[in-house]
Amino acid sequence: MRLSRAKIPTLLLTGNHDVSPSQYRAHAIQEFDTLSPDYIHVVSSLKLLSPKDLDGVAVQVVAIPWITRSGILSSLAADSSNEEDPQEVIENALNDWLNHTISGLDPDLPTILTAHASIAGAKYGSERSVKIGRDIVLPPGLVANPALDYVALGHIHRYQDLNLGSHPPVVYPGSIERVDFGEINEDKGFIIAEIEKGQTNYRWQQLPIRCFLDFWVELDDLLGVNEKIMAALPACEELAEAIVRLTLVYPRDLETLIDEARIYDHTQNAFAFQLIKKPISEARTRLGDGFEASSMTAAELLELYWKRQHIEDKDERERLQKLAEELISQSQTG
Repeated sequence: MRLSRAKIPTLLLTGNHDVSPSQYRAHAIQEFDTLSPDYIHVVSSLKLLSPKDLDGVAVQVVAIPWITRSGILSSLAADSSNEEDPQEVIENALNDWLNHTISGLDPDLPTILTAHASIAGAKYGSERSVKIGRDIVLPPGLVANPALDYVALGHIHRYQDLNLGSHPPVVYPGSIERVDFGEINEDKGFIIAEIEKGQTNYRWQQLPIRCFLDFWVELDDLLGVNEKIMAALPACEELAEAIVRLTLVYPRDLETLIDEARIYDHTQNAFAFQLIKKPISEARTRLGDGFEASSMTAAELLELYWKRQHIEDKDERERLQKLAEELISQSQTG
């Protein structure tokens, strides 16, 4: 609304997190279309926007929102029953549409192509791990058309120019915030571009972003469990407004010694805190010297197992042992 009141034309493309897998469901930013605020334009299907569509700005924009297989095949009237590879069908249909659209451009106006899509050769950030299904991946040659003056891309969270040093720039500005700990070492920002016919200059502007802090502690001793955990964390004030993750790896026997209340109290000033506990169970119970497993009955081995699992309650051990012996007996007689 601030952009609208300032009379700044703004173009919003639907992305993969905005749309439903179902072709006919509403998308997440449809309210802007419904309410129609001035200067705000939503694109949810393949479209060419002229200066008239963009409040008089002397530019033409080829817009490609997030592509779904069902949506693109429907909008391009492609033959979905074709036995060709669906990726190839979509790529060819989109290529035909783009070439037809570019052939009808005003040659005197600068042209921007904007797309929420994956381009072959782009370096993915951590968002790769949260996608569902297979992306439609577009070839670089499809978007690096010299008839274009700037290609503004969304979807991949890492800043990069896929046509560096050539015209047009094919730029992912990246996300403006870190999405998860997979992006902990990535700087974030946005693009400011000066676009003219046949010439474009742009710069990436870094943003101050929220701090991510990640800690990993391995515990292997009964003594000083909580002291070791607290020693791995910085002072409370250093955690203020940060997104913090603490991963604890420890033998399952140490579970009850971990003071979670103390940990949460220490991290209470963090913007968000996640405690990940990874207890490790021993792969096998070691019998020690002088024991031969082959000479012990199943019942004797089980009794030894209960003790090694630190089940101190004699009645509980006897109950488990009795139940196990009944099961063993049934399996032998069955």
